[in-house]
Amino acid sequence: MIKFKPYRLVIVLGLLAILPKPLFAQGPSAFSDPGARQAGAGGSGGADGLVAVEAAVDGGTIPIGATAQVVVRFKNEGSQPVETGLIRLYPSSTVSAVTSLNQCKEEPLASGAECAIALSVKGLQAGAWRLEMLMSHSGRTRLVTATVSGTVETSGEGAETVTSDVQATPDEVDFGSLTASQTLVEPIILRNITSIPIKISEIYVDASESAGFDLKADCKKLEPGQACIATVSWSPKLRGPSSGVMVVKHDGPSALTSVNLKGEYTPDTVNQAEVFPEAIPGRGLLVSSQTEVDFGTDVATASTITVSLVNVGDSPLKIADIAVAGADNGLSFKTGGCSAGLVLEPIEACPLTVTWSPTRSGTLLDDIQVVHDGARGILVLPIRGASINPVSQDQGLVMMANTTEIIGGSDPLNPSPDVNIDSPQNDNSSADPVAENLGARQEQAAAMPQISNPMTVLDGLKITSFSPTRAIIAGPGGSRILFDDEEIVLGGVPWLANIQRNGIEFSHKGQTVLLLFDRSLSSVNLPQGQSLGSGGGGSSSASSATSNVSETTSDTETTETETSN
Repeated sequence: MIKFKPYRLVIVLGLLAILPKPLFAQGPSAFSDPGARQAGAGGSGGADGLVAVEAAVDGGTIPIGATAQVVVRFKNEGSQPVETGLIRLYPSSTVSAVTSLNQCKEEPLASGAECAIALSVKGLQAGAWRLEMLMSHSGRTRLVTATVSGTVETSGEGAETVTSDVQATPDEVDFGSLTASQTLVEPIILRNITSIPIKISEIYVDASESAGFDLKADCKKLEPGQACIATVSWSPKLRGPSSGVMVVKHDGPSALTSVNLKGEYTPDTVNQAEVFPEAIPGRGLLVSSQTEVDFGTDVATASTITVSLVNVGDSPLKIADIAVAGADNGLSFKTGGCSAGLVLEPIEACPLTVTWSPTRSGTLLDDIQVVHDGARGILVLPIRGASINPVSQDQGLVMMANTTEIIGGSDPLNPSPDVNIDSPQNDNSSADPVAENLGARQEQAAAMPQISNPMTVLDGLKITSFSPTRAIIAGPGGSRILFDDEEIVLGGVPWLANIQRNGIEFSHKGQTVLLLFDRSLSSVNLPQGQSLGSGGGGSSSASSATSNVSETTSDTETTETETSN
């Protein structure tokens, strides 16, 4: 039997009193609840195996329109590996959130290990924001939660701004102040800033009709990060400010995106149009060598001025029409230069010849209108001048049909094939002088070149005296008398003259030009009831014509004598 001494018992009890209590709790009881034991050891949720390291995560402050990355960590406090599953996010209306990184799904999370999940949070509207995160797993409770919260900040007027899932760049289009009459175009880029595809159902501009906004866009579906472009054009119709809004409807969480449109139209004062417009790329530009066709003053005869029309643009130009505004002032154009249908290449020119035969005394105020398909479409050249005497419109040159038959006999300059000068019947001592003269004139005419435009050679001639058999013509070289069916040299070219009832026909190598005679010029010299130039050729007509010739040829006696010889 063991006996304890009293002092030894006191020492043992004292030692037991100072020993820690856990020494008595060493080792779990086989009859205890494992889940309750884990809960006591690991805190709240320990029985689930997977818990959030921080049940409430501070997401901080996010500027409006910006995106912040928030990391949420999880830990496996159970004794068995845990597999994670689907993650669901429930953000407040002031933010949007997507999962940008999920480390927990890479492999089963071992006991005591941690994993992280990164969230992209975008600030949509100013104010406090909150995000609830739910993630399923293979633990006992099958679900773990975490809360992320913070603030979306902004300043000034931006406090009411809402950012959509489809981001518009720029978020406002200001066309500024427009002074010219033209159309302005601005692009707007629409980008999907979420991690899911977004379908765009409609894009339109809401504005008044007079604002002048127009939209072109072909955006249907945007994948994550994808963008498309919409163009807004502005052609204001009224002076003053214009405003509107471009609306984008889509199936994203925010459902709408809007872009404000504005501008102000303040047109400049309209100035007088210049004669020649400014060059435009891709269009022809027609200009003239003169800004005005001025015939001067004291004009008493027909006058001609030529100007050059030049295409100074960088594209071909076609002339559609050339016309004179007035119809009874004696203006006309000569052919062979600028005309309707002519195409001028860049830096190419054409001559425009304007002739004025005054129909009355006084000042000429008229214009040339050249219609074309270049810049502005029309060129207007003023025509000015002043005449002291009218020019008779009944006296001038008329180009007849080209023919080798000459009225009143054969053309000595182009004899008929029936006339054979070298025939045997002419090889005798008594040669025909007419045939010899005809052959000599034929050789002389053959040596002369063909006239391209006979009217230019005879231009300026007038008939000052006229009868059935003879007439007097006046020109730049003076006056001379000629007889019917007679050869005469004018402008260095031999002509066969045939007097007709209404004038004189000049023929050369099959070309015939009729010089008209104005009978009103000699009516004062005729007796009453007598007609000048009748085909009968009576004695009274002949005597009257002879008297007329003698009165008007005092200064051309030498010419008349030479012609008679």
